[in-house]
Amino acid sequence: MARKFAEITFTASVKAAQEKYGSRQSNQGFEVMETGPDLISSVEAEFIHARDGFYQATANAEGWPYVQFRGGPKGFLRVIDQQTLGYADFRGNVQYLSVGNIGENDRIALILMDYANRRRLKIWARASIVEYDDNPELISKLEIPTYRARVERGIILKVEAFDWNCPQHITPRFTEDEINQLITPMQQRIDELENNRKTNTQTKSLGWGELKIEVTGIRQLTPDVRAYEFRRPDRSDLPAVSAGSHLTIPVEMTDGQIVDRTYSVANNPNRRDIYEIAVLKEKDGRGGSKAVHDKLQLGSILNIDLPKNTFPLHEEKRPTILIAGGIGITPIKSMAQELRRRRHRFELHYAARSRRHMAYRNKLELELGNDLHLYPLDEDKMLDIQSLLKNAQKETEFYICGPQGLITAFVDMAETIGFPKEQIHYELFKNSTNTEHNTAFDIYLEKSDKYLHVAEDQSILDAMLDSGLQPQFGCTTGGCGQCAVKVSQGEIDHRDLALSDQQKEKENLICICVSRAKSKQLVLDA
Repeated sequence: MARKFAEITFTASVKAAQEKYGSRQSNQGFEVMETGPDLISSVEAEFIHARDGFYQATANAEGWPYVQFRGGPKGFLRVIDQQTLGYADFRGNVQYLSVGNIGENDRIALILMDYANRRRLKIWARASIVEYDDNPELISKLEIPTYRARVERGIILKVEAFDWNCPQHITPRFTEDEINQLITPMQQRIDELENNRKTNTQTKSLGWGELKIEVTGIRQLTPDVRAYEFRRPDRSDLPAVSAGSHLTIPVEMTDGQIVDRTYSVANNPNRRDIYEIAVLKEKDGRGGSKAVHDKLQLGSILNIDLPKNTFPLHEEKRPTILIAGGIGITPIKSMAQELRRRRHRFELHYAARSRRHMAYRNKLELELGNDLHLYPLDEDKMLDIQSLLKNAQKETEFYICGPQGLITAFVDMAETIGFPKEQIHYELFKNSTNTEHNTAFDIYLEKSDKYLHVAEDQSILDAMLDSGLQPQFGCTTGGCGQCAVKVSQGEIDHRDLALSDQQKEKENLICICVSRAKSKQLVLDA
């Protein structure tokens, strides 16, 4: 704290106010410090030289204060020595209020602001006016050769005291130069990405589907979920999608192999200009999501098949309850937007680790209001499946997307309470089966006349694809049943949620994307 600060500012009335409001004791220490004018150190000098403006206060003969902003190029307020400041009074000041006040009362106060770093310096001084003709040598020290403005006089300030204030209540603001310094690295990165986009557009595209799309937007939704926006390269309308649809996109793995991965369409289904997916970067996944995060860039070109929908929303005007767990929000968001457009009754129940891990939360809160119910686990808010089902109307349609544990618990509870299976619709957002205790096995494909080995960390579907076969499949998570194949021999370890008991026990079908063998070998009609 400045040494003479208290002597100048702690008048009798100020001390009385400090006593009244309880700060007198904490301020008394400043009054017993060494007296005398404060000396400007290198710290204050550096701060002063970096400013391009300041506020100054003078008072007229009637005691009225006049506060003025003085601006110029950086450093126009000069430090002449440890007790003296000065600045040039440029032509254009025609009212002469400050100059006139100084002629009657030489006391002056300055406030210098550094908004970007939330710092401020207050200076108390005695001011004098130096006319150009009286001391041209001194005026020359205040001139700025690169600043085109005529100096009419100089204002010299003999510093009595100064005080650095705390940053409380200073709102950060930035000059044009400061903003340019902040955004220059980002602009350089944008230029780099744009160059990459142009290179990718000209030399490389992925996939062999009939629909060509371009990555035109990337947003980070949560710490580990990223949204990717696609448009046609010519920006014409995309094929229409319905709520619950998905895209199968080609992904380049770290070893250069191109694989297909399926992601729900998350955007409002009524838009025709874009498709949007949201991809969770899975640490323990098969590498596809990591490859998407690492390699899919603005300008990337993909050739994909037309969107498909294995998780369609009903058309009837019945009450609907939507349930999402984690990244399972992607098709559920689209359904909520479609139901809102139709003006149908619905609720959305969304569970995740925390609010910051809830993709699209802010948008959903704005659009859905009281129809949205959030269950962040770190706030000890849990989705009560039993109560939700018991309080639902009998004709309610349920749509669930999330991890297998959530879906299994909901399906089991719905069956216990008595809801028909036809009213329970679900989709897994990932293969949640624990592979830790998987065992390898062999398969024989009767129609293809091929023997294949299925490794512990490999699905039957992956083994067939790796061998060059092209089996039919959809979600790859055991939720749609498109990959179901008849088993002629062997014992099945069913891990899907798509097949009915009839299909499993009587028709002997297996979902090759997730299910495995309990026996050492399976014989498939494929």
